[in-house]
Amino acid sequence: MPTTESPLQVAVIVGSTRPGRYGVEVARWVAAHAAARDGAAVETVDLADHDLPLLDEPTPALWGRYEHPHTTAWAREIARHDAFVFVTPEYNHSIPGALKNAIDFLYEEWADKAAGFVSYGADAGGARAVEHLRSVLGEVQVADVRSQVALSLIDDVDDGVLRPTPRHVAKLDALLDQLLAWGGALRGLRTAREAEAEANAETGATR
Repeated sequence: MPTTESPLQVAVIVGSTRPGRYGVEVARWVAAHAAARDGAAVETVDLADHDLPLLDEPTPALWGRYEHPHTTAWAREIARHDAFVFVTPEYNHSIPGALKNAIDFLYEEWADKAAGFVSYGADAGGARAVEHLRSVLGEVQVADVRSQVALSLIDDVDDGVLRPTPRHVAKLDALLDQLLAWGGALRGLRTAREAEAEANAETGATR
């Protein structure tokens, strides 16, 4: 069980598996910036590395009865993190199907954790995708922070290289401030709840 003194485990999730995606470069920028924060241990989680099929679990994720090895592996990956930064493009005014599918596989592993969003797109910087993503994550009890970063593939990419402006750096700083505060508070809540459950189990076993 993690303690409130241990570093907050933050996953930067690359939400697109599309060949040639900018998400990897965006995630690299986010992860490098976040890693400079005290009290945060940052990793990049790329959906392309997990090879999840279209949702194939016969029981709802809410029940937590996973039958397939790819699901249990994905559950272990998500369970060990306290907070997330979702890096997502905007496809047809929404998020990539691969990201929605990855979220749908799990429930408890997402719940009572914090999330922030860094989006990118040619139009509106991916902001409409984030609006959809907020509602999806609300259903799995993820607490989303208000601050977000919306990158333009027209204005913030130069000759194929991502070049965020100082304004975007400031927004990422605000996002991380909120994410670490909320992530730490929610980890404390989960730790207290787990301790209470263990105490109740021990009490029941001695009766």
